[in-house]
Amino acid sequence: MKKLALLIGLLVVPALFLTSCDRGDDPSDPTAISTPAFTLMADYMVQNNLDINNILTNTDGEKFVKAPPATADLVDGFLSKYYIMDIRNSTDFLAAHVNGAKNVAFADILTDAANATKPILVVCYTGQTACYATGLLRMYGYAHTFALKWGMSGWNSNNATPWNNSIGNPAQGHANWTNTGAPTNIVYEAPTITSLSTNGETILKERVEAIVTLGFQGVNGTDVIANPGNYFINNYFSETDYLGFGHINGAYRINPLKLSDDSYLGLNPANNAKVVTYCYTGQTSAVITACLRVLGYDAYSLKFGMNGLYNSNPVWTSNKWSASVSKDFPTVSN
Repeated sequence: MKKLALLIGLLVVPALFLTSCDRGDDPSDPTAISTPAFTLMADYMVQNNLDINNILTNTDGEKFVKAPPATADLVDGFLSKYYIMDIRNSTDFLAAHVNGAKNVAFADILTDAANATKPILVVCYTGQTACYATGLLRMYGYAHTFALKWGMSGWNSNNATPWNNSIGNPAQGHANWTNTGAPTNIVYEAPTITSLSTNGETILKERVEAIVTLGFQGVNGTDVIANPGNYFINNYFSETDYLGFGHINGAYRINPLKLSDDSYLGLNPANNAKVVTYCYTGQTSAVITACLRVLGYDAYSLKFGMNGLYNSNPVWTSNKWSASVSKDFPTVSN
């Protein structure tokens, strides 16, 4: 009996050891099972109020975008509040910019943000790239970062050419435009990202830094509506506006879009999926696209949103671009 017990013991101990390794209890073992980098990062984001909804609106209830102020509040009530980064090219910056702004290359936004002693206001041509930058800065830890709504186009009419030239109605009467209900959402796997770190915060910062180097990622609405099958499209609208405005054929409606409730799993993480988000102006979709890029999606923001697709749509109640509205805030040049 003793010999039998000894034999059983010799068999059981290695089995227990192997089971322990399968659980990843031995970090020195290269075969050990470890928590995926995406999970470590996503858990950190949820636990630290950096979920997608908290990037769109921070924990103080501040949305990612700031509209131009009432004229009377321009200097004391608005400009003095912010550390202003203008991320346009140097030629356009020198020709005309908001008083007090500093010209910063998009690639340098994280480095320059460290100099800010006030909330950050990011300025670009149309508000879209600035919103993309704002999303990345908020994810990096600068929660009180904002984009100037409509960019310099909405600040002064002399700088409004980018918006004036980009509104249109390619969706009107198009065969790929419909008012049907949204397709049923599919549940996909989470994206896969790689990192040598096992710290969620470190992984997040690595990802943000990598995405900054790529610059803004957008796609033209005319390309998407002409070839919707080439994209995984998410219309980030309420159900009322999704049906009222109409939408690109096959567009999903995943809203809210969060990590904490797994609604993000409605997006296709495949490398060839090309996840396109669109909204009213391209500004909300730019923030969401920044978040999705960091999470590992091949994500793009539909430029100019519904304004670029169907500016004459009769359903508009807000966020419609109009060239006829005067924009007369002062600029300086030097």
